Amino acid sequence: MIDTAMKLPIAITQGDPAGIGPEIIVKAFRDALDDTRGCFVVGDVLTLRRAARVVAGGHVVMPVVLLSEVREALLCPPRCVPVLQADAPAEPLQPVPFGQLSARAGQMAGDSVVWAANAALRGEVAALVTAPLNKAALSLAGAPYSAFPGHTELLQSLAAAHLGLEVNQCPVRMMLANDELRVVLVSIHMSMREALAAVTFDNVLQSLLITHRSLSALLGRAPRIGVAALNPHAGEGGLFGTEEHDIIAPAVAVARLQGVNASEPQAPDTIFMRARSQPGRPGEFDVVLAMYHDQGLIPVKYLGVDKGVNVTLGLPLVRTSPDHGTAFDLAGTGRADATSLIEAVRMARLLASQRD
Repeated sequence: MIDTAMKLPIAITQGDPAGIGPEIIVKAFRDALDDTRGCFVVGDVLTLRRAARVVAGGHVVMPVVLLSEVREALLCPPRCVPVLQADAPAEPLQPVPFGQLSARAGQMAGDSVVWAANAALRGEVAALVTAPLNKAALSLAGAPYSAFPGHTELLQSLAAAHLGLEVNQCPVRMMLANDELRVVLVSIHMSMREALAAVTFDNVLQSLLITHRSLSALLGRAPRIGVAALNPHAGEGGLFGTEEHDIIAPAVAVARLQGVNASEPQAPDTIFMRARSQPGRPGEFDVVLAMYHDQGLIPVKYLGVDKGVNVTLGLPLVRTSPDHGTAFDLAGTGRADATSLIEAVRMARLLASQRD
């Protein structure tokens, strides 16, 4: 149920226009009236109108309404899709083809994110929900987007610029969450070799502190953080690696001195099962700190991509997104599932309410 006293709207970026983002957005506005009321889309009107026709499948097409300013979103009636045109071309262009990688699609996706993020940083929207973009298309779009592997790094750069800081002075972390498990990552989008090198004392400590601050606000108490080891069997006393003893455990010790409730490094093949929360059996931890991308994302996604939400911790704005990609193979079919996007909107609304 929405907060009827909501003072600012929530922005949803359309994602890559060649992917499923526009379609799941239309489905969310159709199927989750309470959750999407007061939300609007930052993107391309013609792309959203095409998505509305695809989703209708020969039935009544949901109207797509063009907004002239952000606050009009709060006045829109249900069962329509309010869109603010992120970058109006000199003359209307046809939507990009479904399922095809292109520089134009990457540019449109990037422009939507930049517009919405800057609006959030200026305090014009309560939160930002990002539909999936394609990292290869973002790179094809060229500068400035080719410098960023994905949403997280682009948002970090925009936030740092807004705050007048260097990017490394605005640290962020990715949290993936569903009904059963929360995971925060020490590193995000980089090669495996780079990810191993990123397991440093400073990065682990910073991750623990960001997780503690962010989850304390969400839970209303200090979270129980389970710390995943890097090596099999947590290094087995140094037989399989010494990072646990030399890097991770010292960072945990310093974090504990600052009030963080974190475990010693735990065997990564069992810690996610111990943290999993199920009906009648709460997890041992509120969140797991994983040492690299796939270590943390595989267990979350195995439990169900359709309910997963990506939350960026450490930003001076609320940002969530669905826990899946652009699914080019489904684009244009109308079969894409909007559940994860709806969960992302719900999470964004909750987090925004806690910042008021």
